[in-house]
Amino acid sequence: MAILTSEIRAFLSEGTRTGKVAYTAADGRALVAPVWFAFDGDDLIFNTGSRTAKGRAIARDPRLTLCVDIQEPPYAYVQVQCEVTTSEDLDELVRTATLIAARYMGEDRAEEFGKRNGAPGELVVRLHPVKVVTDLNVTG
Repeated sequence: MAILTSEIRAFLSEGTRTGKVAYTAADGRALVAPVWFAFDGDDLIFNTGSRTAKGRAIARDPRLTLCVDIQEPPYAYVQVQCEVTTSEDLDELVRTATLIAARYMGEDRAEEFGKRNGAPGELVVRLHPVKVVTDLNVTG
């Protein structure tokens, strides 16, 4: 397992940067989708529907890559190649959806979005880093 250093954790946690998740379609095509994500302890997490392209891809192959970048100088990115586990536990779904919503929608709307997104048919996706590739100063 790869280690997410404090510098990488700080980069991934800053503001409301959207992650881009890369995964493989059933026919072998490479796909990318934006996700809201957060840290839950040492784990990176996001939620997705079990019947979405991401959910179906994870059921076939529990490997994906999360990439987060900044698009202004000094330009930077963190790519986290992962193995993932999932859960459909409703209490866990609501808890993690609320945690993620607090980051992206603010504390005042976290509970609203947590209940909306922590529903049956959704998955908690826990990312377990295998390899991390970074450049935190592309222009440097």
